[in-house]
Amino acid sequence: MKDIALGRRASFWVSAGVVTHIFWTSAAPAMTYRLYAEQWHLTPTVTTGIFAVYPIVVVAVLVGFGDLSDHIGRRLAMLLGLGASLIGTLLFAVAPDVAWLFAGRALTGIGVGLTAGTATAAMVDFSAEGQSKRAASGTTATQAFGFSGALLLGGALTQYAPWPTHLGFWVLFALIALLFVATWFLPRRRGGPASRHWQPKSPSIPAGLAWTFAVSASAVTTAYTHGVLILSLGGQVGHDLVGSSNALVNGAALSLFPITSGVVGISARGLRPQPAMLWGAIASIASMGLLALSVARQELSIFLASAAIAGIGYSLLFLGGLALLGGAVPTRHRGGVFSALYLLAYLWMGIAALGLGVVATERGLGLAVDLGAAATTLLSLGTIGLLALQRMRGRKVPAAPFCGEGCGQSA
Repeated sequence: MKDIALGRRASFWVSAGVVTHIFWTSAAPAMTYRLYAEQWHLTPTVTTGIFAVYPIVVVAVLVGFGDLSDHIGRRLAMLLGLGASLIGTLLFAVAPDVAWLFAGRALTGIGVGLTAGTATAAMVDFSAEGQSKRAASGTTATQAFGFSGALLLGGALTQYAPWPTHLGFWVLFALIALLFVATWFLPRRRGGPASRHWQPKSPSIPAGLAWTFAVSASAVTTAYTHGVLILSLGGQVGHDLVGSSNALVNGAALSLFPITSGVVGISARGLRPQPAMLWGAIASIASMGLLALSVARQELSIFLASAAIAGIGYSLLFLGGLALLGGAVPTRHRGGVFSALYLLAYLWMGIAALGLGVVATERGLGLAVDLGAAATTLLSLGTIGLLALQRMRGRKVPAAPFCGEGCGQSA
């Protein structure tokens, strides 16, 4: 048994499964925040605080351990992360009070911090020769699957199954346990070379990649801002607009976001990074305008259109940003560079979630949504500006969404 290892194709899909776990654990409490608030009399500041603990811990882990997989290997880093996620999910499954939720969220943050950049780098590593460009679209699709699973299955279990605030987490616990077993059989030293001299340090950007990283980070951070609105506030917004206490109906409304994201992520896999980010930013601006309008008019149809278009914007921004960076980073730096990318995105998520939670508590949900939409719009405009500046400066981008193992260090 010790010598059994999965092949390249199977390893790619196991790594994709680890990406799925990242977004499933992130979105898992989305349909239960309202129940926690009712059961324990929590304010929006507390519920968004539970959400915000997750990206804050992810950032802390990425700061110290962002390049860990470049030294100990993708497999071991993912096993450590999945183990932390298992314990965190277990705490959610048995939580008797809100303190357990904060502890569980912190542990899942550790798990995601160890696996976010690692799993993305592993998907690039395990991509078939000449087909490594599918890693970007594959990552987007697995994210969408994780979001959808959490919202739809979580909504169904919350509404129709017993133990509405616990059963969904037991199901997730079982899925992560199966994924842990599958990850155990990945090749033992795929990715960065093993090193006995590794020590905690912040992820860094190799020389020649700073501009490429800046453009990519702007796009991915903008994409992740959608997650703050959908996951920390979307459940309550959907509940108010739908006018229903049915968690499955509300989850289905929110699931338009990941569903459109996944469809676009698969269909747009051949799109070059720059056009993908440009159209993603434009779609993002349009979706935020519709979101603010839906809250102002209390119109469900406008909210659904906003969620669907937001999924398009998220997918194209993330796909383009990941493709741009992935095509330029050499194998030995992938874990650290992708971790630096996620560090910025999750740091912004934590700040935005806490800020919007305070606004929702003190000034109302409508103003919080308006501010979140405005922030996303500004980030989208910033991404467009960086793309225009890149074009003016005549900087080149990779000829294809992803190149092979011999990628150079500059875009």
